[in-house]
Amino acid sequence: MVSTVSEGVKVSVETFYQPDYSNPLAGEFMFAYRITIENNNSFPIKLLRRHWHIFDSNGTYREVEGEGVVGVQPGLQPGERYQYVSGCNLRTEMGKMHGTYQMENQHSKETFEVAIPVFEMMVPFKMN
Repeated sequence: MVSTVSEGVKVSVETFYQPDYSNPLAGEFMFAYRITIENNNSFPIKLLRRHWHIFDSNGTYREVEGEGVVGVQPGLQPGERYQYVSGCNLRTEMGKMHGTYQMENQHSKETFEVAIPVFEMMVPFKMN
Protein backbone atom coordinates (compact mmCIF):
# COMPACT_ATOMS: atom_id res chain seq x y z
CA MET A 1 0.00 0.00 0.00
CA VAL A 2 1.15 3.53 -0.76
CA SER A 3 -0.15 6.70 0.89
CA THR A 4 0.30 10.44 0.71
CA VAL A 5 -1.18 13.41 2.54
CA SER A 6 -1.88 16.73 0.82
CA GLU A 7 -4.17 19.59 1.80
CA GLY A 8 -5.15 17.67 4.94
CA VAL A 9 -6.43 14.65 2.99
CA LYS A 10 -4.75 11.24 3.15
CA VAL A 11 -5.05 9.02 0.06
CA SER A 12 -3.98 5.36 0.30
CA VAL A 13 -3.93 2.85 -2.57
CA GLU A 14 -3.75 -0.95 -2.73
CA THR A 15 -3.57 -2.83 -6.06
CA PHE A 16 -4.66 -6.32 -7.07
CA TYR A 17 -3.98 -8.24 -10.28
CA GLN A 18 -7.19 -9.74 -11.74
CA PRO A 19 -6.17 -12.97 -13.54
CA ASP A 20 -9.78 -13.99 -14.26
CA TYR A 21 -10.32 -10.77 -16.25
CA SER A 22 -6.92 -10.79 -17.98
CA ASN A 23 -5.75 -12.40 -21.22
CA PRO A 24 -1.92 -12.29 -21.25
CA LEU A 25 -1.70 -13.90 -24.70
CA ALA A 26 -3.75 -11.02 -26.10
CA GLY A 27 -1.84 -8.38 -24.12
CA GLU A 28 -4.71 -7.65 -21.74
CA PHE A 29 -3.90 -7.27 -18.05
CA MET A 30 -6.62 -6.16 -15.64
CA PHE A 31 -5.91 -4.64 -12.25
CA ALA A 32 -8.17 -3.50 -9.44
CA TYR A 33 -7.22 -0.80 -6.99
CA ARG A 34 -8.74 0.10 -3.64
CA ILE A 35 -8.52 3.73 -2.60
CA THR A 36 -9.10 5.04 0.90
CA ILE A 37 -9.60 8.79 1.32
CA GLU A 38 -9.38 10.24 4.84
CA ASN A 39 -10.42 13.80 5.67
CA ASN A 40 -8.01 15.08 8.34
CA ASN A 41 -9.26 18.66 8.00
CA SER A 42 -11.49 20.54 10.44
CA PHE A 43 -14.10 21.11 7.72
CA PRO A 44 -16.24 18.80 5.55
CA ILE A 45 -15.10 18.15 1.97
CA LYS A 46 -16.64 16.81 -1.21
CA LEU A 47 -14.80 15.01 -4.02
CA LEU A 48 -15.80 16.71 -7.27
CA ARG A 49 -13.46 15.34 -9.98
CA ARG A 50 -10.63 12.91 -10.66
CA HIS A 51 -7.69 13.16 -13.07
CA TRP A 52 -5.53 10.08 -13.74
CA HIS A 53 -2.19 9.61 -15.50
CA ILE A 54 -1.76 5.97 -16.59
CA PHE A 55 1.51 4.49 -17.88
CA ASP A 56 2.14 1.06 -19.42
CA SER A 57 5.69 -0.34 -19.30
CA ASN A 58 5.83 -0.12 -23.12
CA GLY A 59 5.72 3.69 -22.94
CA THR A 60 1.99 4.09 -23.61
CA TYR A 61 0.44 6.99 -21.68
CA ARG A 62 -3.24 7.78 -21.12
CA GLU A 63 -5.16 10.40 -19.19
CA VAL A 64 -8.61 9.88 -17.72
CA GLU A 65 -10.62 12.59 -16.07
CA GLY A 66 -14.19 13.12 -15.06
CA GLU A 67 -16.69 13.80 -12.33
CA GLY A 68 -16.49 11.93 -9.05
CA VAL A 69 -15.34 8.36 -8.55
CA VAL A 70 -17.29 5.20 -9.44
CA GLY A 71 -20.34 7.31 -10.22
CA VAL A 72 -20.49 9.31 -6.98
CA GLN A 73 -19.16 12.55 -5.53
CA PRO A 74 -18.65 11.51 -1.91
CA GLY A 75 -18.67 13.96 0.94
CA LEU A 76 -16.50 13.42 4.01
CA GLN A 77 -16.93 15.03 7.39
CA PRO A 78 -13.80 15.76 9.46
CA GLY A 79 -12.26 12.45 10.52
CA GLU A 80 -14.31 10.40 8.04
CA ARG A 81 -12.99 7.91 5.50
CA TYR A 82 -14.34 6.89 2.11
CA GLN A 83 -13.23 3.76 0.30
CA TYR A 84 -13.92 2.54 -3.23
CA VAL A 85 -12.63 -0.05 -5.68
CA SER A 86 -12.09 0.58 -9.37
CA GLY A 87 -10.01 -0.94 -12.15
CA CYS A 88 -7.51 -0.31 -14.88
CA ASN A 89 -6.55 -2.36 -17.90
CA LEU A 90 -2.98 -2.38 -19.22
CA ARG A 91 -1.43 -3.76 -22.41
CA THR A 92 1.67 -4.92 -20.51
CA GLU A 93 2.41 -6.85 -17.31
CA MET A 94 3.43 -3.70 -15.45
CA GLY A 95 2.38 -0.09 -15.24
CA LYS A 96 1.73 2.76 -12.88
CA MET A 97 -0.83 5.44 -12.17
CA HIS A 98 -1.07 8.68 -10.24
CA GLY A 99 -3.34 11.65 -10.27
CA THR A 100 -5.33 14.25 -8.43
CA TYR A 101 -8.75 14.74 -6.94
CA GLN A 102 -10.48 18.10 -7.06
CA MET A 103 -12.08 18.62 -3.67
CA GLU A 104 -14.38 21.31 -2.35
CA ASN A 105 -14.34 22.76 1.15
CA GLN A 106 -18.03 22.49 2.03
CA HIS A 107 -17.88 25.54 4.33
CA SER A 108 -16.09 28.06 2.08
CA LYS A 109 -16.99 26.39 -1.27
CA GLU A 110 -13.34 26.83 -2.33
CA THR A 111 -11.85 24.03 -4.43
CA PHE A 112 -8.41 22.49 -3.94
CA GLU A 113 -6.32 19.67 -5.42
CA VAL A 114 -5.39 16.51 -3.51
CA ALA A 115 -2.56 14.29 -4.75
CA ILE A 116 -3.08 10.60 -5.48
CA PRO A 117 0.30 8.88 -4.96
CA VAL A 118 2.09 6.98 -7.70
CA PHE A 119 1.20 3.29 -7.45
CA GLU A 120 2.45 0.36 -9.46
CA MET A 121 0.45 -2.44 -11.00
CA MET A 122 2.39 -5.62 -11.63
CA VAL A 123 1.39 -9.20 -12.37
CA PRO A 124 2.62 -11.49 -9.55
CA PHE A 125 5.01 -13.53 -11.72
CA LYS A 126 6.96 -10.32 -12.56
CA MET A 127 7.74 -9.72 -8.89
CA ASN A 128 10.34 -12.51 -8.70
